Amino acid sequence: MALNLEKAGAILTVNTRNPETLNAFDDLGVATAPTPADAAANADIVIICVANTEALENVLLGEDGVIDGMEEGTIVVDMGTTAIDATRRFADAVEEAGGHWIDAPVSGGTHGAENGALTIMVGAEEEDFQRVQRVFGVLGSRVTHVGEIGSGQIAKAANQMIVGITIGAIAEAFSMADEAGVDLGKLRSALTGGFADSAILQKHGERMIERNFEPGGKVVTQRKDLYQALEFSEGELGLELPFSRLALELYEELIEMGGGDLDHSALIKIYEEE
Repeated sequence: MALNLEKAGAILTVNTRNPETLNAFDDLGVATAPTPADAAANADIVIICVANTEALENVLLGEDGVIDGMEEGTIVVDMGTTAIDATRRFADAVEEAGGHWIDAPVSGGTHGAENGALTIMVGAEEEDFQRVQRVFGVLGSRVTHVGEIGSGQIAKAANQMIVGITIGAIAEAFSMADEAGVDLGKLRSALTGGFADSAILQKHGERMIERNFEPGGKVVTQRKDLYQALEFSEGELGLELPFSRLALELYEELIEMGGGDLDHSALIKIYEEE
């Protein structure tokens, strides 16, 4: 994502906790900073994309965090998948410091990031969205302003519920067909173009057939995202979501089996162990 912005002409200062990655940016001539606060200094727009809510809080509010370095009017954009109640808290903290907040989680995985083809779900004030829209246009092929702050994360929660549950449905269908002696490659071809077809069937179905569980999206990440979706739905909205709850339990079982760092399509291994 950073390299795509650099190629598009953005003036970047990058911070990450991985020294090797910082060295790689230095070798490419992209400016780096030792802390998030230093990276945010003099920036019009600060983009944060980290693994989880705890990491975001550390980068934003921790010692030498973004909020310590940002200036009046800076827009802070969270492009990770963050708990919705925390999103609102972080937005309040940034606004109290004189900045503006946008939640803009993404879908599309590593392939989408590399090719500037991410799907971006945006929660923001309209004026702030307009200021950052050109940046989003470099990073994604589909950018939707869903609504006010927090709406982007709600949309991403919905995305992850659908992804997590659908992977489970494909894993069960493939397991049934495999046990019955049906060729899974031919099954996938037979389903292509019908109502059962989807990007999940094509990409994750192929992973299941090829036994390629090198992670695009990790099981631990899928589990985290489902947990956040359920925490919001059950805790704040009072909604029971039994499909999502079952999917969460299956991913937790796979983690207990030692598969937490595999791609989430590895859910099919649950059925092979039975």
